[in-house]
Amino acid sequence: MSIELIFRLVGMVVFAIIGAQVSRYLQIYPTTHTTRLSIAMALSFAALGLLATPWLTIKPFNWMRYQIRRLPASRLLSAVFGLTVGLAVSALLVPPLTRLPSPLSQILPLTFSLVFAYAGIAIMVMRHQDIVALLSPAARWTPGAQGRNRATMPNQDVILLDSSAIIDGRIADISQTGFLRGTLLVPRFVLLEVQHIADSSDALRRNRGRRGLEILNQLQEGSIIPVRITDRDVEHVREIDDKLVMLAKQLQCPIVTTDYGLNRVAKLQGVLVLNINELANAVKNVYLPGEKLALRIIQPGKEARQGVGYLDDGTMVVVQNGARYIDNTIEVLVTKVLQTTAGRMIFAEPAL
Repeated sequence: MSIELIFRLVGMVVFAIIGAQVSRYLQIYPTTHTTRLSIAMALSFAALGLLATPWLTIKPFNWMRYQIRRLPASRLLSAVFGLTVGLAVSALLVPPLTRLPSPLSQILPLTFSLVFAYAGIAIMVMRHQDIVALLSPAARWTPGAQGRNRATMPNQDVILLDSSAIIDGRIADISQTGFLRGTLLVPRFVLLEVQHIADSSDALRRNRGRRGLEILNQLQEGSIIPVRITDRDVEHVREIDDKLVMLAKQLQCPIVTTDYGLNRVAKLQGVLVLNINELANAVKNVYLPGEKLALRIIQPGKEARQGVGYLDDGTMVVVQNGARYIDNTIEVLVTKVLQTTAGRMIFAEPAL
């Protein structure tokens, strides 16, 4: 027997009793139809209880549980604290209010308790970030430029992760190298974005989202630096990128991303960006004109008699007069290195 059915049966009995009691108040003068009216009212209320009980018990409970699970821990604690403060203030007003003439002495204490409880919850939830900031360790002050002091936030070693960097996957390998210091911080709204992509109806987006969740799991289990999920949010900002930039400004920390648009917007607002694509281009092998390297020619180039091959890091090498060596590994001589926005390109010719 399900819980909902049990609640429906209990509600049916309770409503039937209420219906029978209501029928007594409706009968001003006793008649021979008293019993019939009571039975009819009881059956009507029982049917109403059978239908309405889940909407009065289970549905509100499930809705409240869902909202509590979505609510960040800081907001939940702030709401409880605000409720406590509101009820404490209203309790101070109860003694003088009970001395008022009836019916004010019965109505006003309950009314003031509800008003102050709601006001306490609303105020604390709306200002929960300020309260958390006040309760956090005090900022350290260090001498700045021009002899003035500047605040150094205690979480200066935090690095925010963007959803594009999570889905890209290379952050898991980078975290193993030891080049990153501090804590990798994943905001919950970024995690929800990755989860939303993983639940997409499009197969490609769904696979990318699931890969992102696997990378997060891999980071939490195998990363040599801490990885933490935070409930901190930015109020009144809807776009994920805007939330991330604003949060980075609040925490005074960099953002790890592969998103070109986020990279530009964040830099315009003075936020440090650690772009994985730029890092990958920076650590590629440097070849100077005159150096030789072994290369496998895999396809013809755009121009006549050109052959194209790729280095292990993905750098494209265009070999003049290399079309006849397709599917062969030869030694080539670097003639020119060209750096473009898309990456590095090397021009060479067979070293014969």
